[in-house]
Amino acid sequence: MRLLLVEDEQRLADALAYILKKNKYGVDTAYDGEAGQAMAETRVYDLIILDRMLPRKEGVVVLKELRKKGISTPVLILTAKDSIEDRVEGLDAGADDYLIKPFATEELLARVRALARRQANPLQGERLEVSGLSLDPLHCEVTRGRETIKLTLKESLLLELFMRNPGQVITKEQILNRVWGLDSEVEMNNVEIYIHYLRKKLSPMDLRLETVRGIGYCLKEAGGDVP
Repeated sequence: MRLLLVEDEQRLADALAYILKKNKYGVDTAYDGEAGQAMAETRVYDLIILDRMLPRKEGVVVLKELRKKGISTPVLILTAKDSIEDRVEGLDAGADDYLIKPFATEELLARVRALARRQANPLQGERLEVSGLSLDPLHCEVTRGRETIKLTLKESLLLELFMRNPGQVITKEQILNRVWGLDSEVEMNNVEIYIHYLRKKLSPMDLRLETVRGIGYCLKEAGGDVP
């Protein structure tokens, strides 16, 4: 299960990330609202832990904009604001749960587990469809027509990133961060290697990962862009 933690207090963010990783969650961290929103919009996360008081863009504003864009990823808001009005505002903005600072880490983990259970089926069973291409992330299989190809986990995560952002150029840095994680020690050439692997597997399906020189890659259909 992959989590996005958006928290501007770096010491707290690093401590929470450590605890979550120790409990077998994959965690990426953003330290301001704008960066958090950009990462959340890739839709590769199973759960977002979102601080309310953030620099550059306030947490409730980020949440409202994500919901307007149809992003339904569960969101747990962290905040020092404990009035009824503040809680109602956060929940009405689209939050799935609300946790008041300071809190015990055991309670945070319990709420994460509860949200994971609540969302287990849609998160694990969601099939992605783009231009006749169908990806089953749970079984790491991609299908087009009668052709079905088995992918490795990394290949599946990589293709999922492109299919959640059809027609968009994804940079190598974004790929590295989303597929391997912000704190990964994997080198950039691993991205190129997995792009090469995925290209070979997609070639029978008339799809290609086009290199946009100096920027990144874009998923396209042979003879045109993926809409």
